[in-house]
Amino acid sequence: MTLTVQHVLDRLLEPVDRLERTVDTLQFGSPDTPVTGIVSTFLASQEVIEQAIALKANLILTHEGAFYSHHERTGLLEQDPVHQEKLRLIESSGMALFRLHDYIHRYQPDGITTGLIQALDWSGYVDEHQPKVSVLTVPEMTVRQAAEHVKAALGIPFVRITGSLDMTCTRVGLLAGYRGNGATAIPLFEQEQLDLIIAGEGPEWETPEYVKDAVHQGKRRALILLGHAESEEPGMEALAEQMRAEFPSIPVHFIPAVRTFEVL
Repeated sequence: MTLTVQHVLDRLLEPVDRLERTVDTLQFGSPDTPVTGIVSTFLASQEVIEQAIALKANLILTHEGAFYSHHERTGLLEQDPVHQEKLRLIESSGMALFRLHDYIHRYQPDGITTGLIQALDWSGYVDEHQPKVSVLTVPEMTVRQAAEHVKAALGIPFVRITGSLDMTCTRVGLLAGYRGNGATAIPLFEQEQLDLIIAGEGPEWETPEYVKDAVHQGKRRALILLGHAESEEPGMEALAEQMRAEFPSIPVHFIPAVRTFEVL
């Protein structure tokens, strides 16, 4: 049987009841197109699309939006030359582009967070998977040691930390992506008795400022921010492994994003 784009999408959406409101749509391409190769990536940047074309893949699964907005309001960019050039590349290549955000976050457990935990080699320390956080009890280590472990395991050059580097921690909350915002992250310190939250990102004046005040008051709190892509790429890499097992006759590639920021 010829594997089509729709066959792949059906498999990706199968673990979750259909969502009435979602950003997960086939944004380019036809569902009836035979698949020659699959690329899984955090974000379909210009470079990722070019690499997918070179690999002769014709289906990209992108976690975040290709056009610089969660809800893909591309009308604001219709006359922008960067948007136009990227759009021409996708359309001229015949690439199918599927946004896989809401569904994979609703896998049981969350597919993105699970990939992060696996990359950190912390699967054996999970106490509970909640919809937005995974709670772990890790072997006692300092915040500095936790940060060094994260950097080495994920192959990232830096993280950002609020709190004492010498504080020991065992109760850790993992929050992939934008879940480091105050409304999501701050209550978890008390609710789950966390010493440390490791998150992707969030507004700098919310959770980081809370942790700073807590430390000033003598309370045990620490926060490590990985970066949005750095926290979610492992989930899309794990997805590529799953797709290889599911569709062994089709080449499946994971393409990491080029790092967005450098520290000088």
